[in-house]
Amino acid sequence: MTGSARGPLLFLDVDGPLIPFGATGQQYPIHATDPGPGAAAANPLLTRIDPEHGTRLKSLPCEIVWATTWMADANECICPRIGLPELAVVIWPGPSDLDDQDERDGLHWKTRTLVDRAAGRPFAWVDDEVTDTDRAWVAVHHPGPALLRRVDARLGLTDDDYAALDSWLRQPS
Repeated sequence: MTGSARGPLLFLDVDGPLIPFGATGQQYPIHATDPGPGAAAANPLLTRIDPEHGTRLKSLPCEIVWATTWMADANECICPRIGLPELAVVIWPGPSDLDDQDERDGLHWKTRTLVDRAAGRPFAWVDDEVTDTDRAWVAVHHPGPALLRRVDARLGLTDDDYAALDSWLRQPS
């Protein structure tokens, strides 16, 4: 259903979920894939992205949307590596448009924008920075179902994460 305007959305972050980082003393596997054009060849962390993520993501019954500070660079640098088509991209507000009170209250700076972008549609958000504060805020401010899945940045998306996403995304809304 990748690219479809029907069904739930999957807001996908890059750093953490697709590019694991932060484990002390751990050597991450290197995945030899075609680096693609431009910036993709210049970023050595891209070799940490398991190309199987593309197949697994495409099998999920949802519309995948990049929810990352990589923004449009995710289409250029990551999609070709893992076999995804170009995806929609969330455009983030500028720093002056963010609510300082949200930060003081512990709400992630992405949360409001993702709820606005979902516009009532069911959505899953995969990120390594999701907190219970975000979950509580979404439960109050989003009229549809939502799954906020925190991924361990040291591991990236795991079999358990994919199973949880697949199960949730297949539930009737």
